[in-house]
Amino acid sequence: MRSFAAAGAARCGRCFADEGKFMFSMTGYGKGEYKQGGIELTVEIKTVNNRYLDVSVKCPKIFNAYEEAVRSTVREKLTRGHADIFINYVDKRDRAKELYVDASAAKSYYDAAMRIKGMFPALADDFTVTALLKSPDVVRQEDAAGADEELVSALRSALGAALQNLNAMREKEGEKLAADMLSRMNEIERLVGVIKERAPQVAENYRVKLAERMKEALSGVGYDETRLLTEVAVFVDRANIDEELTRLASHISQFRSICGEDRVGRKLDFLVQEFNRESNTICSKSNDLAVTNAGLALKNEIEKVREQVQNIE
Repeated sequence: MRSFAAAGAARCGRCFADEGKFMFSMTGYGKGEYKQGGIELTVEIKTVNNRYLDVSVKCPKIFNAYEEAVRSTVREKLTRGHADIFINYVDKRDRAKELYVDASAAKSYYDAAMRIKGMFPALADDFTVTALLKSPDVVRQEDAAGADEELVSALRSALGAALQNLNAMREKEGEKLAADMLSRMNEIERLVGVIKERAPQVAENYRVKLAERMKEALSGVGYDETRLLTEVAVFVDRANIDEELTRLASHISQFRSICGEDRVGRKLDFLVQEFNRESNTICSKSNDLAVTNAGLALKNEIEKVREQVQNIE
């Protein structure tokens, strides 16, 4: 199996040479075929989202010894997601065959025949060895020597082609995801700008409203201007979102930078959590309708980005 993995890696490595750094979707499909010398072998790979890498191999019994080698080759090209691998083949070469007799199935047919004979003794008994041989699943034809090197080589070739086609599709989908997320990042940046522009006006609006309420409540009686300024200062300190806005600006820059790297799903997932934390804090501190509306719109865009990030490897 080690030789299969090493040879498969070398062969597939040529297919994936100079891949560069791309964003890959975890969802994709790839098919590889080998048709030569009487062997027709197909490998299909389907991948979907998953937190970790999980590889499932479904193949004919003749390839059971190579399942782990197949998984090892796939792990070299995938880092996250659930991958289902389907292997099918037809061997039209002239090769030695042997017949396998399923003794359990044969006995079941025999016992059933004896029960029927006991139930209907008048019936003629034509149950013979020939009849038993014709019964389904009693005799199967299998390769005498298992998978030979030519068949294993066909598996390597088809697997390499399937992985190449899979990653081509995943890369194409990744480009679409990146374009969508970066466009949403532009909208997030715009909303942060709206909040940043509005934030300084919040304190002044609060001071004016508080002064008006105090005048109304005191019915023309003078009030302590110093106390008013103290209350405004406490409000400003409690509602200050400068740190959150600064961190959001930093997160936006990091997001764009990370999108140019390879296999970035986990990084982006963590970064989106930080986006959510800052936007939640802004909304909780807000005492202004315009800031609240912009904050809610900001959370909505971040959630859309988060959904897309779940598809990134």
